[in-house]
Amino acid sequence: MAKIEQFVVEGLGHQSYLIMDEASGNAAVVDPRRDVDVYLQAANRADVRITHVLETHIHNDYITGSRELAARTGATIVASGLDPLHYPFTPVREGDHISFGNLTFQALATPGHTPAHISYLLFPRDSEQPEALFSGGSLLVGGAGRTDLLGEEQVITLTRQQYQSLQRLLTTLPEQVMVYPTHGAGSFCLSTSSNNTARSTTIGLERSKNPVVRAKSEDEFVARQLAGYTAYPSYYQYIAPINRTGPRIMGDIPSPVALNPYEVYERMRQGVYLIDGRSNEAFAEDHILGSLNFALSDPFATYIGWLLPFNTPLMLLIEDEAGRREAVVQLVRIGYERIEGYLDGGVAQWKTAALPTSEIDTIDIETLYKRLLRNEPFLVLDVRRDDEWSRGHIPGSMHIHIAELLLRMDELPTDQSIMTICHTGYRASIAASMVAATGRSAVAVRGGMGDWLKGGLPFASSDSDTRRKTAPLMNHIHHHP
Repeated sequence: MAKIEQFVVEGLGHQSYLIMDEASGNAAVVDPRRDVDVYLQAANRADVRITHVLETHIHNDYITGSRELAARTGATIVASGLDPLHYPFTPVREGDHISFGNLTFQALATPGHTPAHISYLLFPRDSEQPEALFSGGSLLVGGAGRTDLLGEEQVITLTRQQYQSLQRLLTTLPEQVMVYPTHGAGSFCLSTSSNNTARSTTIGLERSKNPVVRAKSEDEFVARQLAGYTAYPSYYQYIAPINRTGPRIMGDIPSPVALNPYEVYERMRQGVYLIDGRSNEAFAEDHILGSLNFALSDPFATYIGWLLPFNTPLMLLIEDEAGRREAVVQLVRIGYERIEGYLDGGVAQWKTAALPTSEIDTIDIETLYKRLLRNEPFLVLDVRRDDEWSRGHIPGSMHIHIAELLLRMDELPTDQSIMTICHTGYRASIAASMVAATGRSAVAVRGGMGDWLKGGLPFASSDSDTRRKTAPLMNHIHHHP
């Protein structure tokens, strides 16, 4: 029986696996992330050697660690022969077997998430009963991998293939088989029709709750899947070509160099972004004029990759070494490698150099509501996704998804304050820093629409019955063009 260790990257909703055969001392990794030390350390602890790296598909959401692992261990990369990699690998197709030690993987063609998608069924040697399925972006926990990442022209075909792939897995495999997907909670590769936070499942469980089972027909499944898709990060379009041609082998994670305030200032003048990774509160209180606030947390790199040009040069304002390393790791996972350095000494050193700082006001929901009722002259800018906006927003507010904000900044007024709002406050703080960097007056709303709606305050939505609830507030709010 195999020993399986799962590794999770919360910000990407990414799950990868080390499968160990302790009897032979061999191991395989499925869908590794780019920072591969975690697999090497786990293999070392278990006293096993990584001999194979298996890819379920060419990923759109992160840079693969397969090439890195192969360079470090000599492992054989295994991937679909229908969409060849441009570096050494062993191609597999439906029914092919890959053995290591006393374990065997069987390749199953499961198109849908991508046309050449492969799932891997794990068998103990000399057993006809599989014990695990590594399903990549095919069968997920309570869902299925989205099928719209390769363009509109393929989406219907891929969604129908996804339906057939899931039907096959759920009807032909034993119910006790464990299912280990690559995409899980937090991944934009997962249709939003599933809110399950579990990281693994079984065939038996999915037979009762998966959308493919709940749908009465293939057409109904297609309609439900497409209805569940929301916007995904813009950096996705660059990742698959890198993974196909082969990511640069890094060796160790690079360490950013220290830059003095004048070096940072000059680079900012040349258009290099300074990313302030401190908390939203610290940034609002005192920050470097023109810097952007992406608080270092799980979604840090995802939003940088969504909002800023792909692999654009960056500088960091993160004052502890561990934090800087975490930022760099997150960034290289999605292909942002041009990290020019970090501000040595942080904001304090910047001030010592007599360089300009600024602050951003923040406001809570109750105060915002009172100021709206007083008809004060400001604009509420809602930066959430379209689907979030349609479920409920402040009457009279302006909607620009945060991913479009840099391109649509000219639509914002310059003669009044702009109150940025999202669901929890994280994106609102990013947006406020972007607005403030243009010289406009920005105010970040704390809490956001989540608190607004929980508080029972009036809102507008695409539901006409709900919209009537907004009438009392609509009579008082100043409408902005």
